[in-house]
Amino acid sequence: MNRNNRINERQGDRQLRLPGNSDRGPVNFESRKAVREGEIMAIASTEVVSVPPTMTIIGAIEKMTECGFRRLPVTDAGTHRLRGIVTAGDIIDMMGGGNKFNLVRKKHAGNLLAAINENVRAIMTEKVLTIGSDAKIADTASLIVEKRIGGLPIVDAGEVLVGIVTERDVMKVLSSERSPRLVEEIMSTSLKVTGPETPIGEATKEMITHHFRRLPVVKDDVLYGIITATDIMKYLGTGQVFQRMVTGNVAEVMALPVRTLVSGNLHTIDPKKNINEAAREMLARNVGALPVIEDAKLVGLVTEFDLVKAFARR
Repeated sequence: MNRNNRINERQGDRQLRLPGNSDRGPVNFESRKAVREGEIMAIASTEVVSVPPTMTIIGAIEKMTECGFRRLPVTDAGTHRLRGIVTAGDIIDMMGGGNKFNLVRKKHAGNLLAAINENVRAIMTEKVLTIGSDAKIADTASLIVEKRIGGLPIVDAGEVLVGIVTERDVMKVLSSERSPRLVEEIMSTSLKVTGPETPIGEATKEMITHHFRRLPVVKDDVLYGIITATDIMKYLGTGQVFQRMVTGNVAEVMALPVRTLVSGNLHTIDPKKNINEAAREMLARNVGALPVIEDAKLVGLVTEFDLVKAFARR
């Protein structure tokens, strides 16, 4: 690894580019017969929390915040048939200038308070990729890797929701098998980063544009923290945002610096650590990613997705 790589500053944000390729080819499950025979319901959550399409957006956000979810299925109240799903990504899309921002900008003239009292169907994703209860763990991991999604609702023949499985569930079972691979072999090494004074709105647009769930926050080449889509969603869900609002306009909220939301609990990992250790650390800390630090410098990021991909390739 070339230790002469540095973080380049570019108009208020910085991009870290280090050698390496996070895309290491297609997933191959041929040597994993034991995993292929596993049933997905053995690792899925079957007591699934869902909300009806008539639930308000703020109600759905509060439920996700309360339960610690990054995604929430939307089902019919009577039949429990799956109608859609709302994720932390949908929330920041609505707040930060993505396609769903039109609900705030156009329909409610920038008034966030009015927009979040709309029904959740206004921002939910309707065409949801699902799996059946007879799906195999390996096939599910393949879908997660291929489609780059963090969770899959499980439905029966009548489209009734019977469970949900996430990349964390898959990572947990796959990581039980010992791998010789190191964090530096699978980590993402071309990262978009931001500074602690960057407005939340700018950080949100970066996430939406590049389909990121998180951004490392860097100041003077030192990792300050990490900001995630869930952090931004929780800003609404805990009610903190309403304590700071005066006009109710979304611009007022999104102008605040990201340091407002960065947690003081920062968990990192060394690039020479085994990927099994990275998986155990994520599970123990209940985090979806670990910044990778070498010689006090940020050199990469390893995520649950990276680990699912790495373990599945064995």
